[in-house]
Amino acid sequence: MDFHDATWWWLLAGLAVVAELLTGTFYLLMIAMGLAAGAVAAHAGLGFSGQLVAAAIVGGGAVALWRWQRNRHPARDAHGRPDHNQLDIGKHVTIEQWRPDQTARVNYRGAIWTARYAGTGTPEPGTYTIRAVEGNHLLVDR
Repeated sequence: MDFHDATWWWLLAGLAVVAELLTGTFYLLMIAMGLAAGAVAAHAGLGFSGQLVAAAIVGGGAVALWRWQRNRHPARDAHGRPDHNQLDIGKHVTIEQWRPDQTARVNYRGAIWTARYAGTGTPEPGTYTIRAVEGNHLLVDR
């Protein structure tokens, strides 16, 4: 059984997709796109050097473009750290009574949370904004 060059490229692209599914590394999909470009170049009749150039340009370009896009718009939490899942930041909670240690119990999203005051001075009862979530504590300030 004699495989055409394109067959090898398609097999490698398939292996890259399987590896991505097993590891969750999105960049492997970009590499798979490059490998698929090598297969298309083989179907177009380009020599092995042309196939490699096509695979490198598409795969490397896709990785570089994805990385540039991710660095251009990184998600950040209230403290400037990367954070992709903090939908609570910026929401408001009403605190009726503060404890001496600047914590309070607050009902938020149908559950009781511990709120910690992240501002300066002494907190007073009222409406506060969630600035960060650390475990099961809401960091709040005005």
